[in-house]
Amino acid sequence: MARPAPHIELNARTDEAIDGRHLRAVAFTSVRMRYVQELLARLGVAPAGKQALVIGSVRGDLARGLATLGPRVTAADPSPVATGRARDRDIGGGVRYETSDVDDLGRLGGPFDLVYCADTLEISDDLDRVISAASAVVAPGGVLFYDTVARTPLSRIVYLGLFQGLPATRIMPPGRYAAPRLRPPEEVIDALHRHGLTSEDVRGFKPGNPVDLVKAVFARRSGRICDDDVAPMVNFVLEKPGTRPLVTYLGCARRA
Repeated sequence: MARPAPHIELNARTDEAIDGRHLRAVAFTSVRMRYVQELLARLGVAPAGKQALVIGSVRGDLARGLATLGPRVTAADPSPVATGRARDRDIGGGVRYETSDVDDLGRLGGPFDLVYCADTLEISDDLDRVISAASAVVAPGGVLFYDTVARTPLSRIVYLGLFQGLPATRIMPPGRYAAPRLRPPEEVIDALHRHGLTSEDVRGFKPGNPVDLVKAVFARRSGRICDDDVAPMVNFVLEKPGTRPLVTYLGCARRA
């Protein structure tokens, strides 16, 4: 008898559904943290005691990781369900969690010395509006980090095909991603520049072994593992500086 297709739901209230937002967040947290620490060291920015904001925080994994570096962290997400689950997962209570759309970030206080824009650029039809809102809360001398999806043949296969198109590997509902929302680094850098931020770095990242990523997706869809088991199975690595991103990339920009 064929196994029923798993239920796919963004901002799911329970772990029974496949929540692609959360899967992506837990898988990316380690490489995001490595990149942040590397760039902060390069720029000579000590995060301890600073104000930090994570935009698109999902269930708070990245926000809690940043909090271990010493800043006071606010985690903002447009979903009240994700915000609630983030609070539930924060045993130490070291992060402030808020439900907020990107257009309403001003009410969260700031300006912030460190801002991370996650799970946001690649789902927006209006890149300039999102960059404008994010840059508006970056303090003078502050740093904005982001990650997003490139516009390449391979990224279309992965994000439009594997992750939301093919029934066997789908983890996102149809329409979550679209080709025009997949943007090359130059488009993001130009938008940052228009809003007073200077690009400091762009770096591709990828699974150390793509086969491990496929195995993790199948294992999660079959119910053999839970969301938090995905990260140890998929080791995302930073690509060499100057390498053209093929699927996903991170970036860093700074306000003068």
